[in-house]
Amino acid sequence: MIYLDHAAATPVSKKVLKAMEPYFTREFFNPSAAYLPAKKIAADYEAAKGVIAHAIGAKSTDIVITGGATEANNLAFKVLDNWTRILSEPVFSEAGLEFSTQGSSSGRRLDTERKRSVCSSPTEVKSYAGSRAEPSLRDEPVRPVRNIGALNSNQNFMRPKKQVSATRALYLETEHDSVRAIAKKYNGTAINVLPSGLIDLKDLKAKITDETMLISVSLANNELGTIQPMAEIGAIVRNVKLDRLKRGVQTPLYLHSDASQALNLLDINVARLGVDMLTLNAAKVYGPKGVGALYVAHDVKLTPISVGGGQEQGLRSGTENVPGVIGFATAVKEAKEHLNGNRKKYANLKKILLAKLQEYELINKKHTLDNFIVLCYNGIDAERLIYLLEEKEIYVATGAACAASKGQKSHVLTAIGLSDSQIAGSLRLTLGETNTEEQIHEAARIINEVVAAEQERVNG
Repeated sequence: MIYLDHAAATPVSKKVLKAMEPYFTREFFNPSAAYLPAKKIAADYEAAKGVIAHAIGAKSTDIVITGGATEANNLAFKVLDNWTRILSEPVFSEAGLEFSTQGSSSGRRLDTERKRSVCSSPTEVKSYAGSRAEPSLRDEPVRPVRNIGALNSNQNFMRPKKQVSATRALYLETEHDSVRAIAKKYNGTAINVLPSGLIDLKDLKAKITDETMLISVSLANNELGTIQPMAEIGAIVRNVKLDRLKRGVQTPLYLHSDASQALNLLDINVARLGVDMLTLNAAKVYGPKGVGALYVAHDVKLTPISVGGGQEQGLRSGTENVPGVIGFATAVKEAKEHLNGNRKKYANLKKILLAKLQEYELINKKHTLDNFIVLCYNGIDAERLIYLLEEKEIYVATGAACAASKGQKSHVLTAIGLSDSQIAGSLRLTLGETNTEEQIHEAARIINEVVAAEQERVNG
């Protein structure tokens, strides 16, 4: 078998498996229990989180363990929940007995000439509307009321005004589906990419408004391996924050990045990247599947994705996955120790493979991770190639595994301007620790044979 789909999954390394094993058997205790053996497990768990955090220049208290990168990406968008709730709740106004959708988030203050007032509870709203009692006036930001309606003096039900939906989140149009799907739930807007796959920084600047609260851009794309200029994006975000501060705009702005594909190939530091949240994934660095993490800066406030036991700082309740986190930490440590060696190895294997392959178009030419190769065989059905190569025990992909399994056209390849024919003929090959030079030579030979046979069949 020659496995060339390491972007989809990596095998658990021997060191990782060995580190995890005791926590399935002898060290099985619940970290939340009160007795000493359990407290020891809790300490091991926290130490493992510290290893993960240290690898990205963070503290263990900044790390929230999740059930994978998809969950971590979804959790990052929970920063919008409180903001969205405030905007959606009506504000009672005695002037005209109508409801306003203006909230304190935009920094607006009461217009004292109109004598607008705010109620603090549903009971107070009913009292004011029914008896016309004069509420006190405060020259301060309008604060939301939790009720959705009130009775006026004629006992007519007052409904909130229809509000205009505002874009709170921006995301790169080539993002993983876990980001795209959750962003759309928050009325997110896509940022364009250039034909190279890099973010269009001009488009980013044009789409940031005073309502924008979250920007999500993957450090390295999961289909092309394109490395985004996060430092430049971070600089733009900082400038926007400074401008808002000068103008008295109180809307916060956060930068999130999914670094799932990059941890074993790039030297990641959250301060250098300028991110407020960062997604990591054990399954992409020879750790266990179903384990991820979200770095969260200390000033970022999230709402929980599950409640109950209060684990993970109350953001993800449930008994801790101790074996998984121990394995994750071991995998991360290995990745950091072999970072330069991995990059050199993959760069060499990639050079050999591209030199041996025939009659292809290389799609991701620049600014990519060393182990990503995206080829186009125009006029040939790549899905058919995958099955033919599988028969010869060569495993490759057409793109992201989750999209390919649904038979969907790649939104990533569409975004960079490829034609339908090019997209249909594109293969993604991702190198990994399981690959050797011998394998690469053999894979190139077999791919060339299969492609030549297909070209002959198609052309008759």
